[in-house]
Amino acid sequence: MDISSLTIDIIRDGLRSRRFSAVELASEALRFAEAENPKTNAYLRLAPERALGAARAVDERIARGEDAGPLAGVPVAVKDVILTKGFTTTCGSKLLANYVPPYNATAIERLEAAGGVILGKTNCDEFAMGSSNENSAFGPVRNPVALDRVPGGSSGGSAAVVAQGTAVVSLGSDTGGSIRQPASFCGVVGVTPTYGRVSRYGLTAFASSLDHIGPFARNVKDAATLLGVIAGRDVRDATSAETPVPDYSAGLGAGVKGLRLGLPREYFKDLTPETGAPLGRAVDALQRLGCDVRDISLPNTEYAIASYYIIATAEASSNLARYDGVRYTSRSEHSETLSDMYRNTRGEGFGAECKRRIMLGTYVLSSGYYDAYYLKAQKVRALVARDFARAFEEVDAVIAPVSPFPAFKLGEKVDDPIAMYLSDIYTITGSLAGIPCMSVPCGETPDGLPVGMQILTKHFDEATMFRIAAAFEQTA
Repeated sequence: MDISSLTIDIIRDGLRSRRFSAVELASEALRFAEAENPKTNAYLRLAPERALGAARAVDERIARGEDAGPLAGVPVAVKDVILTKGFTTTCGSKLLANYVPPYNATAIERLEAAGGVILGKTNCDEFAMGSSNENSAFGPVRNPVALDRVPGGSSGGSAAVVAQGTAVVSLGSDTGGSIRQPASFCGVVGVTPTYGRVSRYGLTAFASSLDHIGPFARNVKDAATLLGVIAGRDVRDATSAETPVPDYSAGLGAGVKGLRLGLPREYFKDLTPETGAPLGRAVDALQRLGCDVRDISLPNTEYAIASYYIIATAEASSNLARYDGVRYTSRSEHSETLSDMYRNTRGEGFGAECKRRIMLGTYVLSSGYYDAYYLKAQKVRALVARDFARAFEEVDAVIAPVSPFPAFKLGEKVDDPIAMYLSDIYTITGSLAGIPCMSVPCGETPDGLPVGMQILTKHFDEATMFRIAAAFEQTA
């Protein structure tokens, strides 16, 4: 059984026709993941007992003639910032190396209720802070397309397992591009849904007003199916939306003739040929499908990076204050006073990037600087959102690059945080606006590195986004 070629539809058909059982599939997926993972370090740990138990439950439901769910038997991987009851969740940090959550995230509950089989937890930048997956306390992830390259971050492990074929689909989290950029770098589909579309209950908080949970897959239909499973209102998350969740898969074949697509000139003016050329060919393909492509402007784009790194670090400073050695983190053993224990625990436990962002966030929230930085950044955020609202008055979707460049080499940017932060220049705007965005593979550079095309639509219009992605996918 070739795990790397499976899709949700193939698995569903195989279980119905009894070509294989869910237990056989899970066993083979675990074996393959264990054999392949040393190449990439994408999994932090596998969960054989949990996976085989879920697979047995699927087989029993099928044997009884029951509907086993839209993800029945599907091997899934989960980013290690999403809580899994009874199974370690580290957030890529030494501070939580032994933390076992007492409850599941809502996304995990819904995934397993739909028949999904969780194979294990994936590596990520510490507390989801990074753009290369080199900030994990448990070592970097290598891009399966080119092992000397980064997979992107912070959800690099979740993108890598799908690209490597050691999971059929996976869950990641996105705060400023942490799903879309790894998807682009690894050549897979990655979706950041509208803020509030998927419950954040059980997602370890980085920047609460920006955090999303979303899917990775090898094709658009599988991504749409997984999002449909995990989306919807959750009373345990006050920010989750009441908006009904449509059947995303049902509209994938509707075609795109007559749809108006906007190309923001601010996103294309400095794009390098190696990423610009594949994206240009993708736009040409959409035009041949009948789309009306036009230039638009998102004038406040240039202020997005500064705004994001003030808001996100401020919220991170607040959210990460709880990791102090008192409750559920590891604790420094080299302290004589309580204040020393706090200081030493955080100093020894947090990595360099987390410390950098905590310090930045604490500074912009400090007395005398709040209005000058945090309040001003929130005003800029409103301007960025207004840019998109005006754009969607004249277009149905925005087409843009995901990253200024393809996957870079391990170690290339790790000592230059500004260069690293600028890799998110095209993804941060959608995050600030809270709109749905996704990356779909659109070609390769001359060196064979994947390039993604970003599709952005208005709030809660994931259906149009998937429709465009599916139509383009058929031309590839």
